[in-house]
Amino acid sequence: MRRLSLLLPAALLLAACGARDVKPPDAYDLSGTIHGDWGTSPRLRLALVGAGFPGSVTNDGNQAQNVVKVEGQAAWRFGLDLPRRPALATVAGVYQVIAYHDADNSGDYTLGEPFARNRQWLIYSEFGGELPAVKFPGSDEVLIGATTVARGWNLYDRARPLGAGNPRPVTTVTGYDLSR
Repeated sequence: MRRLSLLLPAALLLAACGARDVKPPDAYDLSGTIHGDWGTSPRLRLALVGAGFPGSVTNDGNQAQNVVKVEGQAAWRFGLDLPRRPALATVAGVYQVIAYHDADNSGDYTLGEPFARNRQWLIYSEFGGELPAVKFPGSDEVLIGATTVARGWNLYDRARPLGAGNPRPVTTVTGYDLSR
């Protein structure tokens, strides 16, 4: 009986680490296209990068994802599942999904690897309400001014002014296109 009680936690741990199902790109929480010249045979991956509060930097490429080459074009379709709650964000955070060429084949974005991003930011808040202006940790660069957000994931388009639905709460994001 003692052996069984020791094996049960190990079996549960292995089950939790099981393989993820690969879905078509548009079946993920966030989807879009990747454009640009990535050279020959790029190893394109996706990562959620940004800053969480209190003052933690996130570089998380361990989300379920799929990148598919579009035949005859210099483009790829992609999908990525957003985490229920970003790692290291205890209250809130401001993030982007980037596409990068995993040159060192580490599975993580490494500084210096070619990457692409866009002007849309994903804001996560554990509680809805007022979010103060967000600066990148260790810098005076303002990522986003003070705004109101809903609980969970919100999408902010930097090409539009804050307010009147910008940012807006989201569960699924399509058209999150990335270009180099």
